Amino acid sequence: MNIVLLGAGNVATHLALALKKNGLNIVQIYSRTQLSAEKLAHQIKTDFCTSPAGLKEADLYIYALSDNALAPVISQIKITKGIHIHTAGSVDIEIFNGKFENYGALYPLQTFSKEKEIDFQLVPVFVEGNNKHVIETLFELANSISNKVAYATSYQRIKLHIAAVFACNFSNYLYTIASELLEDSQLPFEILQPLIAETATKIQSISPYDAQTGPARRNDSVTIQKHLDLIADEKLRGIYAEFSSLITEKYKSKE
Repeated sequence: MNIVLLGAGNVATHLALALKKNGLNIVQIYSRTQLSAEKLAHQIKTDFCTSPAGLKEADLYIYALSDNALAPVISQIKITKGIHIHTAGSVDIEIFNGKFENYGALYPLQTFSKEKEIDFQLVPVFVEGNNKHVIETLFELANSISNKVAYATSYQRIKLHIAAVFACNFSNYLYTIASELLEDSQLPFEILQPLIAETATKIQSISPYDAQTGPARRNDSVTIQKHLDLIADEKLRGIYAEFSSLITEKYKSKE
């Protein structure tokens, strides 16, 4: 199978490396930025282009692009043969409808940074296709790079993406807030890392609901108020108060 990969960002980079590692043939990298396209193409020893007009013919076209870039790039593609898929969590596969005969999605549920190596075999991958041929092809492809492959509709995939934003993106931003609060007191963020690691480990054996601890879980209004009094930033104080209220109400309603 010959593959053209459109994109050279975080997802595209890790996907390209995983595909290459498992013997799949990437014949070209596309990115509108030459430096990015050339760098990734050099990593996996393949060709590159910076214009949709320069795309090679292939069996599979993987659009690992930002959500906003998908429609504009798709509109410029002249090659209609092959299977065309995207890697987005929140984009319906029908974005390809009317343009290509065979299309779908391959969504890796993971946070990717170019600087951090990932074992792609451990990454859950969700596939969807507009017909049996596409679905079978994507399952075969996904199973070659991951041990955790499942089918998910566009609706299921966007729900997964929303859940991932809460679990990953929002929690990471909270780590940033925690780091800044510690900096104000001349304490290193590293002292929180065992706590963060234990929280992540704990929810692998018990539910997040049962794993909840802290003053809001105990409805400890005295401690909560002490914390609020010490948070100078009004927006952060609002975040703390809102989260505490939500947690307290959730557990009060269950007990």
